[in-house]
Amino acid sequence: MGWKMDAWLVDIKQKMEKPIEVLSKELMGLRTGRAHPSLLEPVLVEAYGGRIPLAQAASITVTDVRCLMIQVWDQALVKSVEKALSLSGLGVNPKTEGQTLHVVLPEISEDRRKELCKIATKYAEQTRISLRTIRRDGIDKVKRKEKEKEISEDERKRYEGEIQKVVDAAIAKVDTLVTQKEKEIMTL
Repeated sequence: MGWKMDAWLVDIKQKMEKPIEVLSKELMGLRTGRAHPSLLEPVLVEAYGGRIPLAQAASITVTDVRCLMIQVWDQALVKSVEKALSLSGLGVNPKTEGQTLHVVLPEISEDRRKELCKIATKYAEQTRISLRTIRRDGIDKVKRKEKEKEISEDERKRYEGEIQKVVDAAIAKVDTLVTQKEKEIMTL
């Protein structure tokens, strides 16, 4: 019996962390009305003959619940950053003072908040599907090990139970993340 279930379970747990990390990033990108530097991650700035993420051209800090301050490092990029923000689809109008831009996020309507909650739920469901796929692959591997006589039927059942515990914990984490985001979206 050369097969190590413990090491393999750790591998499954690590595989399940990746979809949860993706979900966390997707949820951070949902605008809640609360200022956060991650809101500007998708913004690309025309610079140096190409397009670069805003975070590579400036530092972004939160100055208020609905305000962000962007400190552009290169004076020559201020106009490009201003243009990128205006065209970003975030509905912001930056105010420029030298190399510093101030961005005030507009209020979000109740309908938009509900729509954002639906989007968060959709992201969560995509993550759950990924987790169930990882579970299915794990259970298939355990069944193959039983078929190849590397483990017994009792061991297979125990391993399947362990896999299910890992999946249940991961799904609970997903549910917690989405619930927190929905509360954040609906308040403020």
